[in-house]
Amino acid sequence: MDDNACLLVIVDAANVVGSVPDGWWRDRPAAARRLRDRLAADGVPGRAGPVEIVLVVEGAARGVESAPGVRVEPAPGSGDDHMVELVARAGDRPVLVVTADRELRRRVTELGAEVAGPRTVRPV
Repeated sequence: MDDNACLLVIVDAANVVGSVPDGWWRDRPAAARRLRDRLAADGVPGRAGPVEIVLVVEGAARGVESAPGVRVEPAPGSGDDHMVELVARAGDRPVLVVTADRELRRRVTELGAEVAGPRTVRPV
């Protein structure tokens, strides 16, 4: 498989986890792990072909580890800035950023990424 042709899916963990008021704030790392595990099991519904999933975590969730099928990237500072950097480094590779954050959506679409909301990976 040519990784450069594979869709890169970057998931804004804080934004997706925060999209459902299910008590996630009581244990942010556990909420991020649940999202990671769902992504590892289900992938990205509606996306055919191979995908590389990157879950960007920040704050209290920085200790969450990668799992088969999902690379967890702890943001060294701002999660949004880290996701923009990942998109910029992707070059011509197709990228989908999963977030509802309007400013982040604007920044990554300017770099050529496609965007989708949290329901793409977390049905509510």
